[in-house]
Amino acid sequence: MAKVLAVLYPDPASGYPPEYARDGIPAVDAVGDVLLTHADALDFAPGQLLGCVSGELGLRRFLEAAGHEYVVVSDVTGDRSDFLRELPTADVVVSQPSWPIHLSAARIAAAPRLQLAVVAGAGTDGIDLEAAARRGITVAETSATATVSIAEHAVMLMLTMAHDFLAAHACVTDGGWDIAGSVERSYDLQGMRVGVVGAGAVGLAVLHRLAGFGVGLHYSDPVRLRPQLETELALTYVPDVAALVRSVDILSIHAPLTPETYHLVDEAMIESMPRGSYVVNLARAELVERDAIVRALSSGRLAGYGGDAWYPEPPPITHPWRSMRHAAMTPHVAGATLPAQARSAAAVREILESWFAGAPIRSDFLVVSGR
Repeated sequence: MAKVLAVLYPDPASGYPPEYARDGIPAVDAVGDVLLTHADALDFAPGQLLGCVSGELGLRRFLEAAGHEYVVVSDVTGDRSDFLRELPTADVVVSQPSWPIHLSAARIAAAPRLQLAVVAGAGTDGIDLEAAARRGITVAETSATATVSIAEHAVMLMLTMAHDFLAAHACVTDGGWDIAGSVERSYDLQGMRVGVVGAGAVGLAVLHRLAGFGVGLHYSDPVRLRPQLETELALTYVPDVAALVRSVDILSIHAPLTPETYHLVDEAMIESMPRGSYVVNLARAELVERDAIVRALSSGRLAGYGGDAWYPEPPPITHPWRSMRHAAMTPHVAGATLPAQARSAAAVREILESWFAGAPIRSDFLVVSGR
């Protein structure tokens, strides 16, 4: 039998929810070609908070009924964290991008029993994939389960910044009624030019959702989309990101973090953008240069920055992005809506079922095949 170690974010500060805002979630047969598998057999009701410690990804009954040990922790800080204490005896590790762990080569070496690492969400940049492959460790992720949620979040941030929603909301919550002050930076999205960097699953979903907003759609990706799709969505392909940013009003980044994309959006690139541009980054924080963003918002070179990913995570209270003006920041929640959690938990269960049965893991989920 296996020991499964799950590293999940802590419960809400107000306590695990005794009830929810809605009864369940809208029924969807498939999202991004990833089904909410064997729904009748799941040990949770879709719409529950699953990603935190008490939610346990809805896996405890399934695992313990099969004789496996299931350990759930949230402490990932320091050399004496619960995660590091449990890791050496774990056969399987399940983690989340929104509460990241780092499986470095050294940590993999210190976990002799580890055979499977699963990311419940999008992004395996916290795992040394080469070290995992050398050890024969299988790595999987459930990225497709968060595609819709992240794409909707991106469009929300664009609208939030363009309409200056945060200033208008603060006006009423602060007891004011400053109409002129609430709209002095408010614009329609219609007529703007939006550039998407990375036309993978999320980037393409963003383009689809923006098609009805009357915006000019541009994108950059190493692999060009099908001509039929470009025609259908009225897309303009720009091979070079540096050229793309010079010709758009909103830049939405959906690229992986690699040595080539590290600080992709730096001070020089920001200076080349039209004054008053907006940047949305729902991928990884280090795709942009942190302090260059702060300076550009202060100077007015950028009109807004919308972000969900931070470095480090969780960020210290002194992190400059916490106090930037004209910024719409969220704590890495874009892919963690309750429907996304249901899809991700179901996908994690499917991965584990396949793994325990010695069956192939669905190609949508597989990152490194260790056996």
